Amino acid sequence: MFTGIILAIGKIAAIERKSGDCRLKIDTGNLDLTGTLLGDSIAVNGVCLTAVELGTQYFCADVSNETLSRTVLVNATIGTPVNLELALTPATRMGGHIVSGHVDGMGKLLEKKPDGRSIRFTFKAPDNLAKYIAEKGSICINGISLTVNEVKGAQFSVNIVPYTLKDTTLALLVVGDLVNLEVDLLARYMERLMLGEAAAAPSSGITEELLQKSGFFG
Repeated sequence: MFTGIILAIGKIAAIERKSGDCRLKIDTGNLDLTGTLLGDSIAVNGVCLTAVELGTQYFCADVSNETLSRTVLVNATIGTPVNLELALTPATRMGGHIVSGHVDGMGKLLEKKPDGRSIRFTFKAPDNLAKYIAEKGSICINGISLTVNEVKGAQFSVNIVPYTLKDTTLALLVVGDLVNLEVDLLARYMERLMLGEAAAAPSSGITEELLQKSGFFG
């Protein structure tokens, strides 16, 4: 588990293709790997990866076909900058929100414009994820815990303050770029809990009828 508070910016140092999937070597930059062990989880642009090789300033991880199909790591090249976060420990400050590192899908940057000293980024989420994104709720973008400021259908906006721009890769994004999205874990579980026994049905989902039965409409 993670918090979405980025600890360092690293970069892709090497890519070894292996029968469709790949092994990545990540230059960890200023990330302190003291106490990190083989098998530990490290979030790379919000993707939970397992360290299979460790050095003082790098680690290697295998990336499955499933992960490549759902994340922007599929487009990674040598030198690509990445946001890094070590997994939670009992002493970690919960400065963001609960992040699993299991990316739900990819969004696209539609617009970025100044908003005071911040930059407002507008993204489009995949249609199947839009229902989990709420105004003033939390979302994880490329591993960064952010607050949603506005929602219009599948589009949503976040304001990025100067500190976050400086200490993450968000400043490097240009309109049209794809990003990793992880919706709030609690929203996904709430949907399943509301479905109750209907969750076992192949085509189950939240419907107006279900919301009425759950007391959301008068």
